[in-house]
Amino acid sequence: MSKLENKIEARHRTLFDVLNEQKYTVDYFQREYSWQEKHIEELVTDLSSAFLSEYTPSDKREDNENYNNYYLGPFVVSIKEGKRSIIDGQQRLTSLTLFLIYLNNQQKALGIEEKIEPMIFSELRGKKSFNITVEERIPCLNGLFNNGEFIPDDDTDASTRNMAERYQDIVKAFPEELKDPKAFLSFIDWLKYNVIMVEIIAYSDENAYTIFETMNDRGLNLTPSEMLKGFILSRFNDSAKREKANGVWKESMLTLKNYENDEEQRFFQSWLRAKYADSIRPGKAGSKNEDFEKIGTRFHSWVRDNLDKMGLDTDDGDAFQTFIEKDFTFFLKNYLRILDAEKTFITGLDHVFYIKHWGIAPTLSYPLMLASLNKTDSDETVIKKINIVAKYIEAFVVRRAVNFRNFSASSIRYTMYSLVKEIRNKNLDELISILNQKLADMKESFDGVKDFRMHGQNKRFVKFLLSRLTAWVEQQSGMSTNFTTYYAPTNGKHFEVEHIWADKFSRHTDEFTQEHDFNYFRNRLGDLALLPNGTNQSYNDLPYENKLVHYVKENLLIKSLTPLAYENNPNFISLNKRLRNKFKPHTQFKKQDVEERQDLYRVLCEHIWPEQFAIENS
Repeated sequence: MSKLENKIEARHRTLFDVLNEQKYTVDYFQREYSWQEKHIEELVTDLSSAFLSEYTPSDKREDNENYNNYYLGPFVVSIKEGKRSIIDGQQRLTSLTLFLIYLNNQQKALGIEEKIEPMIFSELRGKKSFNITVEERIPCLNGLFNNGEFIPDDDTDASTRNMAERYQDIVKAFPEELKDPKAFLSFIDWLKYNVIMVEIIAYSDENAYTIFETMNDRGLNLTPSEMLKGFILSRFNDSAKREKANGVWKESMLTLKNYENDEEQRFFQSWLRAKYADSIRPGKAGSKNEDFEKIGTRFHSWVRDNLDKMGLDTDDGDAFQTFIEKDFTFFLKNYLRILDAEKTFITGLDHVFYIKHWGIAPTLSYPLMLASLNKTDSDETVIKKINIVAKYIEAFVVRRAVNFRNFSASSIRYTMYSLVKEIRNKNLDELISILNQKLADMKESFDGVKDFRMHGQNKRFVKFLLSRLTAWVEQQSGMSTNFTTYYAPTNGKHFEVEHIWADKFSRHTDEFTQEHDFNYFRNRLGDLALLPNGTNQSYNDLPYENKLVHYVKENLLIKSLTPLAYENNPNFISLNKRLRNKFKPHTQFKKQDVEERQDLYRVLCEHIWPEQFAIENS
């Protein structure tokens, strides 16, 4: 190996230095983009909170030069023949690119012109290309950059689909207080010049992969949880008890890391917010971070500064021992219970699974699900509490979604953090009473279903909604299918949202004079159903009357359009009676039929998400 090949460099770099007109390729084994909503929401929240903790509306742009820097972590590149390949850090850099695209689009809406584009793509001989080059992602990045959305087709790979979804998560997570033009410009300056990364450069693949493995095996520095551990254990009076607690802590952190590398941080943030945080930053520029925000950014420091809130006395080693043996282990156990229920459908925690696929940001949902728990609660009570909170969250987001109401983290954070405090340590009856009152106070009802339709930004929700409706109807009719059958099957057929009406305006000129009116109506919920991927392609263009023979073979919800669904099907007939015969066959499918079908879906929603919860159906 030559001297150059053996060379390793580490550089302290601003985000502007890292991305501005810098080209990177992505190594083949790094090409999967796997960040989920919780990761992107944490990134946006952490960056915006760090900035807002420094900013005041009276500041000039140049004042942010004196703001504290924000360390975003290391990334590793290999340089060969002048080409830079990302070995470690692709997930974060791709996410930052998505964030910069959003900021570029947002500044257009605000009438601002700040140079962000060179951090997204560069130009050579009149040809533009994205700075992080992965060929299959280019259409997605173009769509997001030019239109603010990308609609995947059947052939789109999972990473690209994920990128499109994460962009929409950024839209939801970006705080309203930063949309003030003055604050927005200052934030961009801070992001470019105060957000710091450490670039580690190797000049051979061998050295690059060695660095990659070392970083992932050992870590580069102490994590906030390790610093918190050091502080808590230092307060123990007995060395044997300290060693025992250290063993419990280490084993717990390894368990959390088996879920995700940063899960330990998420656990402490969720637990501390759930049980101890009392204050939150008001949603206006210039406001300072309070308990909820400080826990999100530096929870180890927050604990040291708030021992009184946690019932801990620095002179009482026994209190710290009890804290580890009782509080820590109890909440860790139930946090893991939530994580498991997100991954696998578990009876009794079914709503946790549902809100994993359509819910509020995890920074809000996890504290909510932990808030009411008490160390004295039985496992049965714990499960009921977690599930009823998840059920409330699901009802909340579905009601908002069918009424085209926003429920982004930035728009509901104050409401949800206030609810955390309200339900903290409540017994099951008190919890249900509070949540029932919250539902009763909601302005949004399922009357919104009457006008609900699919558009470019809500296709994922429409699939979620139809999956819940389809599964519920079949389960109520004695069938063994469930939500995962239709929304996220691990094997078997994959389902997609399909139109009942073919895309043939000429067949509907008796009811529509304008094609755009037809297209608008065609996207009404009443004209939509779930069909196996590819199944509808063979008869997609057929007239409705010719489709009925195919619908007989499909799921019960769409089969209910046909007369055969009502023959020799006593469980379904019984369900229909309970619903006051809202189901009926449709031998033709005109505007009125779409309206009737839409009203059926409204009734199903009201049964799945009732206005009042009871213990027995929690």
